[in-house]
Amino acid sequence: MSITSTDLANKGIKQLLFKQSVPASIGILFMTVNVLIDTIFVGRWIGALAIAALSVVMPITFFISSMGMAIGIGGSSVLSRALGKGNREKALNTFAHQIMMTFGIASLFVIIGLFFSEEVLFAFGANGDIMAPAKEFFLPILFAVPFQAFCMTGNNVIRAEDKSRHAMVAMIISAVSNIILDIIFIKVLNLGVFGAALATSLSFFLCFLYILWFFIYKSELKLELKHFVFHKELAREILSLSFVTFARQGVISILAIILNHTLYAEGGEHAVAVYGIISRMLMFALFPVLGITQGFMPIAGYNYGAENYSRVRETIFTSIKYAALFAVIVFIVVLTFAKPIVSVFTTDAIVIADTPGALRWVFAASPIIAVQLIGAAYFQAAGKATKALLLTLSKQGFFLIPLVLILPQFFGIFGVWVSFPIADVLSTIVTGLFLRQEMTHHLKKE
Repeated sequence: MSITSTDLANKGIKQLLFKQSVPASIGILFMTVNVLIDTIFVGRWIGALAIAALSVVMPITFFISSMGMAIGIGGSSVLSRALGKGNREKALNTFAHQIMMTFGIASLFVIIGLFFSEEVLFAFGANGDIMAPAKEFFLPILFAVPFQAFCMTGNNVIRAEDKSRHAMVAMIISAVSNIILDIIFIKVLNLGVFGAALATSLSFFLCFLYILWFFIYKSELKLELKHFVFHKELAREILSLSFVTFARQGVISILAIILNHTLYAEGGEHAVAVYGIISRMLMFALFPVLGITQGFMPIAGYNYGAENYSRVRETIFTSIKYAALFAVIVFIVVLTFAKPIVSVFTTDAIVIADTPGALRWVFAASPIIAVQLIGAAYFQAAGKATKALLLTLSKQGFFLIPLVLILPQFFGIFGVWVSFPIADVLSTIVTGLFLRQEMTHHLKKE
């Protein structure tokens, strides 16, 4: 049996994109619904201050576990292109390196988090009354981070194998179990913020068990001990592409630090809670766009490795078209139903009053983000690490962070919210120029 289906080389692009993106989108939907419901439970059963605590803690733990996402995406780019070239041994060695690197790096970050928990929490914006619930949430979550990191790595490898349904099931298991455990630990046992953290931790572990089962019994990537021999050049290739994703998550974490401190200075704990709701809506509302982006990468990577550039071009255009369509729909829904959406999360009158306007501004440029997301994903799938890094960092790193630092000095808290659409527009323009040059010079029509 071959390591992956030849469908990636032969089937129609629309059919492949549908096959890859729908399970990815459903998986992301369940994951983001999980985060949304978690926030709703915490906000309604514990309080707005608990939402603020989640807004501080989640970027920290996600930053640590994102090393797994980074190695998963970067390594899977190497793996997909190896499969496209028919290099079976390199694919297996790549997967083995992903496992070793994920657990090693995630565990190191966990140790650092344990020894410097208060310092880390304060740095991420645990000001005033936010510190106590943030610390209560942080420590249980921290122990589950290696399992979460492996889930992120495993999901990307499963998609690279063209078995995206199993990646979807893993995310559904995590989401559904977290919701059930939330009800038990928060509502029934009244464990508060600690109960929310315990539910999330156990849901990561259940996801880990499913992915472990998949690789033992269902995967075509059958590893042997010889594949776990460390190869410096292969590790460097994986890390060069992984650094793109990890740098993006690092910048997102830096952005979270700046946002939490700026919002606290401008509007106190309530302003931090407002962004807590908005950040979860960003994850939830854009799930089809993110699903298409994830579905796009293995198709583009495989065909780029096979030097079938006409299919790569078609994949880019098709992905942008459908992602843009969904982004427009999201924009209309958020614009129309902003207030009812916010009212679901909390009963706090101040948060309900302040969030809808901010939500509309943050989503104002969402119809054009497909170009930025697909464009950056293409360069990563093609193994062009430097361009992928620059484009991936463009929104948060080059535009949004400077805007958040500058605009509030002139416009107050409104300056924070208007920074988001400005950054979207600027990063989309830059990505479009890079992508156009690539189409003209490298992905020429045969």
